[in-house]
Amino acid sequence: MIRSGMILMIREKVLEGKSSYAIAKEIGLSKNTVKKYRELGSQMVKVSTMDQPSKLDPHLDMIQSCMAAGIFNCQVILERIQQKGYDGGITILKDYVKPYRPPKALPAVPRYETPPGKQAQMDYGICHYVDLDGVIHKIPAFIMIMGNSRAKYVEFVKRCDLYSLQRCLINAFEYFGGVPETILTDRMKTVIIGTNGKEIIWNTKFQEFARDMGFVPKVCRARRPQTKGKVERLVHYVKDNFLPGRAFTDLADLNLQAMVWCRKADSRIHSTTGLIPLKELKKEPLLPLPERRTRDRYRYETRRVSSDGFVSYDGVRYGVPWHYSGKELRVRLYDGIFQAFDGLICIAEHKALYKSRGRSLLPGQYQGLVQNHGMPITPSYGLQIPKEVEIRPLSVYDQLAGVM
Repeated sequence: MIRSGMILMIREKVLEGKSSYAIAKEIGLSKNTVKKYRELGSQMVKVSTMDQPSKLDPHLDMIQSCMAAGIFNCQVILERIQQKGYDGGITILKDYVKPYRPPKALPAVPRYETPPGKQAQMDYGICHYVDLDGVIHKIPAFIMIMGNSRAKYVEFVKRCDLYSLQRCLINAFEYFGGVPETILTDRMKTVIIGTNGKEIIWNTKFQEFARDMGFVPKVCRARRPQTKGKVERLVHYVKDNFLPGRAFTDLADLNLQAMVWCRKADSRIHSTTGLIPLKELKKEPLLPLPERRTRDRYRYETRRVSSDGFVSYDGVRYGVPWHYSGKELRVRLYDGIFQAFDGLICIAEHKALYKSRGRSLLPGQYQGLVQNHGMPITPSYGLQIPKEVEIRPLSVYDQLAGVM
């Protein structure tokens, strides 16, 4: 037996047009329990309201007249019955009017299906995940779905800038095994910088990237998210079906589990198409992947080395040889490894760290610094100092102190 308050909640959800499954998931009951009480709840509410007199009772005729005239705005009805002596609140009025309120008429939207290989849709969603210590973290998720096969790709990231977007798209292309003809997205600043009437003003860097990858970018109509409804639904699906009940060690573990989940979900029959996405993906005539060197060019970013020999990347400081201090290097994070390059030469590699404000010292990072400059850089956070320390006789210090 559940409390009457829960029955009232079930009844409200039923009036909102939600299914028993959706109600059960939202309020934490079994589907059978919801089915049992969705009709019983309505009967109990009617009985309870009949047993006790209500302040609305003397004004029911006026309320019914208002609703018959198409007036369901409770504030308007409240003002009218207050003129007739009603001294109650608006909440009880809202509860009374709610079952009579006609459902909102949603605009009819035709389902838009695309031929195989023709289109993919992409978007970002803000998600929350729980680590092994029970701490909740807020993180963006890049989400992409093939319009025909419904094959999906999910990657959690720390940033939503252009560099991150390009890397995610390349990773998605490699995962799908090719490039769709067009990619539909919303009007994010990394894709467009504005409009001139109906003309889209593209971000030139993204436009160049699209040209190199071989796809045509398209943006959905302003304030019409249903234009890319497939990926909009997938964002909610990830939040409701992948993240709940899971814990993750770090970002790498989060993305690894996401990939396993995508493969598993795409191995089942899709509820809309009645087909298995992974099997249908193989039938999509995708454009070939660009050459490896073209893809790799977009995995790099430029970073300036700090005075103490570190470069910052995704909130983590990675060490490089000290003599690169003040110079710009090309860096990338690939397959769990952070790499720093001087031209084509890799000068430092680190296992990627995913905890913000982390530091990774490069072995031998300060080697030779003492001989070149006479004194080592001593970081305030206690990094290891090279062992090459100049040995001076005590007489040197006596002379400096004025002791003869």
